[in-house]
Amino acid sequence: QAQLVESGGGLVQAGGSLRLSCVASGRTFSGYGMGWFRQAPGKEREFVAGISRRGGGLDYADSVKGRFTISRDNAKNAVYLQMNSLKPEDTAVYYCAATAYGPSRNANDYGFWGQGTPVTVSS
Repeated sequence: QAQLVESGGGLVQAGGSLRLSCVASGRTFSGYGMGWFRQAPGKEREFVAGISRRGGGLDYADSVKGRFTISRDNAKNAVYLQMNSLKPEDTAVYYCAATAYGPSRNANDYGFWGQGTPVTVSS
C-alpha cells in the first residue's frame, strides 16, 4: 500500500530553519509531481511548494518564496522542504502529497497524502 511519511517538524525560534522530509513506500513516486501543503489551526489547508517529476519545475506560494526550497531525490523516493528564516505565521501542520498531474496548487489534484508533521515557530 502506497504511503507517504513526513518527518523533521518541531519547535524552532523565529529566524531559524527546519528541513522536512517525506519518504514514500509501497510504490515509486518518481512519476508523480510532489507538493507540500500546510494547515494552521482554524485555517484551510494551503499550498506551500510543488516540484515536477524530475525536479525541473518548481512552484512556491508567495508567502514562502525566497525562504523555502523544495527538492526531491527519486532514487530515495523522497521529497524535502528546506525552510529558512521561519516566521511565527509559518506555524502549521505540514503535509506532503503526490499528484499524477504534475505540480499543482490545487489540493484536489493530489491523490496521496502523508499524515503530516507539525511545525511551531515561536516569536
